[in-house]
Amino acid sequence: MKPLTSAPLWTAADAAKAVSGTCTGTWSATGISIDSRTVAAGDLFIALKGPSFDGHGYVVEALKKGAAAAIVHQAVPESGEYHDRLIVVKDTFLALENLARAARARTDAKIIAVTGSVGKTGTKEALKLALAVQGATHATEGNLNNHWGVPLSLARMPASTQFGVFELGMNHPGEIAPLSKLVRPHAAVITTVEAAHLEFFASVADIAEEKAAIMAGLEPGGIAVMPSDNPHYARLSAAAKRYGAKIVAFGTGGEATARLFAWSLTPDGTQVAAEFDDERIMYDMIVSGRHWALNSIAAIAAVKAIGGNIHLAAAALARLAAPVGRGARKIIKVAGGKVLLIDESYNASPAAVRVLADTMAQMHQPVGGATGRLIMVLGDMRELGPKAAELHAGLAESLKAARIDLVYTAGPMMKHLHDALPEKMRGAHAADAVSLVGILQKDMRAGDVIAVKGSHASRMDLVVEAFGSKE
Repeated sequence: MKPLTSAPLWTAADAAKAVSGTCTGTWSATGISIDSRTVAAGDLFIALKGPSFDGHGYVVEALKKGAAAAIVHQAVPESGEYHDRLIVVKDTFLALENLARAARARTDAKIIAVTGSVGKTGTKEALKLALAVQGATHATEGNLNNHWGVPLSLARMPASTQFGVFELGMNHPGEIAPLSKLVRPHAAVITTVEAAHLEFFASVADIAEEKAAIMAGLEPGGIAVMPSDNPHYARLSAAAKRYGAKIVAFGTGGEATARLFAWSLTPDGTQVAAEFDDERIMYDMIVSGRHWALNSIAAIAAVKAIGGNIHLAAAALARLAAPVGRGARKIIKVAGGKVLLIDESYNASPAAVRVLADTMAQMHQPVGGATGRLIMVLGDMRELGPKAAELHAGLAESLKAARIDLVYTAGPMMKHLHDALPEKMRGAHAADAVSLVGILQKDMRAGDVIAVKGSHASRMDLVVEAFGSKE
């Protein structure tokens, strides 16, 4: 990866000007922080005030830890000795947004924004790898994709950046457009539109409209990379026309100009054959599944859209690893051999569970053992609204079609799936994730492939953690 410049991220004068604040000191910052627990030496600490916390109470602590300065909008007790390291503004959240706008305005970087019901973070990570071999690249850390995470990510972008990648998330109507207008991307990627966050939307069609709002902030001549296989492609295309965006379709069908030609699982991951405007390329990744193949094609299509090199991008994806909770693998020793544990515990939706089952169906005893079984361990899927019980139970047919051997479930909503499954597929049901651990430890055997998935709030990560580190 080509390093960004070692120049300061923000000087006192530049930061004060960006946020319309006052500052009497002279200093420079190398980072931005809104959390005193993780603030690093040289950070500019922004004291945000939320419904259950107030960063002003931690300003002195942050400065004592080595923060270069702090942005505040009210008096801070015991901060007298740090007076020249404070920028005083009317509102610190507005200051964060203004700092983000200034960071975006001062760079000539090509910017890509990513959203979608599933696959946002994986696609963002693919883009980060694909662009980093072509120029100085800045990308969202983790999943900082909401109303404070996006401006924080922007404010952290150095002026020397050549490529920027930002993940935009939502769970309520009206959240995507303001974030897109802040990021002002040259290309916008929509990974897919599925039934997620239905608690806050009347229909999946409404979710599609919200995802399409990522085009609201596109720069003139901007490009929308969207999934042609999705049932809501026509709606997304119509939105692109309203926003004046050029469409690049990715998928497997005839409309796709970035097309998944073929894919197959390998012992180490996935091999992909793809076409980009009739130019065919082949590449390997160390992540497994058709969904990773499609997301990689979306990423390469976006790289091409902003003028990048698709061959360098594809080669870089050989290093793409699944983020924690989104497909990371762990080998566990058991009596007589080993078990492969797939960690998908970060989040879940009906579509994502089906994709995981389809991927598992392609696996053939990847860790050895003549009696290997395919096992899914599933926690409640949240924010599905009044049809939650039906959506959970409705997974049964897909899991049967994928020939999953056993399904272990946790939580009140997953009880509906447990009851809908044939008796021979019912592993066990428990009230919560932790209660499944002992059962799984007793039931697993050499050769098994076990995938753990659930919404973040269902805490299926505790199941993964209970099995310790990799071999």
